[in-house]
Amino acid sequence: MSGGLLVAGTTSDAGKSVVTAGICRWLVRQGVKVAPFKAQNMSLNSFVTREGAEIGRAQAMQAQAARVEPTALMNPVLLKPGSDRSSQVVLMGKPVGELSARGFFGGPGPAAEPLSGAVSPGKMLHGGRQEQLLGTVLECLAELRGTYDAVICEGAGSPAEINLRRTDIVNMGIARNARLPVLVVGDIDRGGVFASFFGTIALLSREDQALVAGFLVNKFRGDVSLLEPGLDMLHSLTGRSTYGVLPFQHGLGIDEEDGLRVSLRGTVRESVVAPPVGEDVLRVAVCAIPLMSNFTDVDALAAEPGVVVRFVDRAEELADADLVVVPGTRGTVRALEWLRERGLADALMRRAAEGRPVLGICGGFQVLGEHIEDEVESRAGHVDGLGLLPVRVRFAREKTLTRPVGEALGEYVEGYEIHHGVAEVTGGTAFISDDNGHSLDGCRVGEVWGTHWHGSLESDGFRRAFLREVAAAAGRRFVPAADTSFAALREEQLDRLGDLIENHADTDALWRLIESGAPSGLPFIPPGAPA
Repeated sequence: MSGGLLVAGTTSDAGKSVVTAGICRWLVRQGVKVAPFKAQNMSLNSFVTREGAEIGRAQAMQAQAARVEPTALMNPVLLKPGSDRSSQVVLMGKPVGELSARGFFGGPGPAAEPLSGAVSPGKMLHGGRQEQLLGTVLECLAELRGTYDAVICEGAGSPAEINLRRTDIVNMGIARNARLPVLVVGDIDRGGVFASFFGTIALLSREDQALVAGFLVNKFRGDVSLLEPGLDMLHSLTGRSTYGVLPFQHGLGIDEEDGLRVSLRGTVRESVVAPPVGEDVLRVAVCAIPLMSNFTDVDALAAEPGVVVRFVDRAEELADADLVVVPGTRGTVRALEWLRERGLADALMRRAAEGRPVLGICGGFQVLGEHIEDEVESRAGHVDGLGLLPVRVRFAREKTLTRPVGEALGEYVEGYEIHHGVAEVTGGTAFISDDNGHSLDGCRVGEVWGTHWHGSLESDGFRRAFLREVAAAAGRRFVPAADTSFAALREEQLDRLGDLIENHADTDALWRLIESGAPSGLPFIPPGAPA
């Protein structure tokens, strides 16, 4: 087999990431060497590859579905929003500049320069036009296609974003240049899927339409026979087949990727889990701070029987929590201000004084420190932190991107670091240490813990030890399950995605599409893209 496919969607959150991962898992189970690819991703949930490159977590998850090691080739352009109008641009895994939306996507008038003061002048991405990156993404895709039997590409948003088509490098722009067949996924659960399918085709140019092979219905509830007349009419209207109807399923728990809109369905397992092992449950409250990043850190907690995870934004919601987590953020100073404005900062300080557990991760760890010097992210200069940990943070222009390992609470732990803030720890107890007992990261004072390491709670032994500490401090008769394996749960979820494709898609037709491209003679649906 040698080929590729672009999985596009009628909207954001239509299910492109799920379908891409499912196709990857289905193919690898057939003995196909497959890799995922997303030319450009906008996400605050990112991951660090073994070579120290930052990519979207969705692509890391898809690589796991394909049973390959994730690399920067799989997500060459990552946009990390810092506000509604600007994002940090990560190119081939490294940050290269901070750009306004118009500076990146283009617009009328002169090209916008990168936002001043965000990175050193030598690292600026001048010009601010995403089409300048088309050559880079095509080279990455070509390298993957030369290495793997098949490459399954994920689009972004909708391919019918007519305001962005001229500079598009992630949907039809990449499909046209690489001659990829396109499968359009629609979320029937939100309604209007037939209009969305037809409208998506009808807003594409004749050349783009020639590559759109057909449709895939996602999140269907009910009797498929009731849907079939509509699928037949869609075929008569567009000349394109539907490659499958995927049923709605709870508890898939895949990593979310949207940067400015957080959907928590993938964070807290919706499927039925085992009852608590001990007599009590543990209640975890996660502060839903602005520009929250890598909130997937609490997935491993939510996977534990007897642990209840919820996201909160009011001080009173911390009252009955056994553990409060302050997660990572792309805007540390802004998050600190938000915590103070909402009374959450005072609530956190009261908890610390009462000896009730608090965990800060990355930006949340920085917030808990004594003060922050930031001339990079917010350019706010000196800002007082909450003072719960003896930590001073200085924002460096170079970003730390590593995959460290160590020991905490007598257990092996591994994680990944993505941060500009450099922490100077001046006291407290070491949190994570090396084999010789030397501190590697973070600290602890009483029941307040802080670390820069994302993903540490996925280490099963450490997670259990940490939860035992929390339960003891909270006075709860909670006992962590002895056999919960987060890695096994993730594999189980990825297999469920592969099963969705294998059992509910026309895999023979999908195989032909990936190997041979879009069928010839597909009809043009007027009016097509505006001139």
